[in-house]
Amino acid sequence: MSAEPASRPLPRPSPLTQGYWDAVRQHTLVIQRCLDCLVYRHYPRPLCPGCGGGRWEWSPVSGRGVIYTFTVTHLPFHPAWQGRTPYAVVTVELDEGVRMVGELRPEDTQRVAIGLPVEVEFRDLPGENVTLPAFRLR
Repeated sequence: MSAEPASRPLPRPSPLTQGYWDAVRQHTLVIQRCLDCLVYRHYPRPLCPGCGGGRWEWSPVSGRGVIYTFTVTHLPFHPAWQGRTPYAVVTVELDEGVRMVGELRPEDTQRVAIGLPVEVEFRDLPGENVTLPAFRLR
């Protein structure tokens, strides 16, 4: 009898990030946008790094961008990734100018390269009531 696969580490939303995770659950990518200087920022922060303002909103973004950098992992760092290597983790520079880290879909791992265009996709994790953003080559 085979053992049940380990559960992967899951995000723990905070009051600051809850809006992001709620939108992702609806298959929408949102990024914080300062209401004072209109600059996008990611990862979520209470104050704008540009102007110091504390007023912001969740703003829908395209989910499109290019691979800024990447790594291909060949050894599982956690039991949940056992049998799922190699896989690529990418830093994407979104069209809106912010960078975001995510997993690249497995079938694109062998073709990953800096500068390639990507778009977000959403992965609903069965049994977890969690959705994660990931990227695919376009």
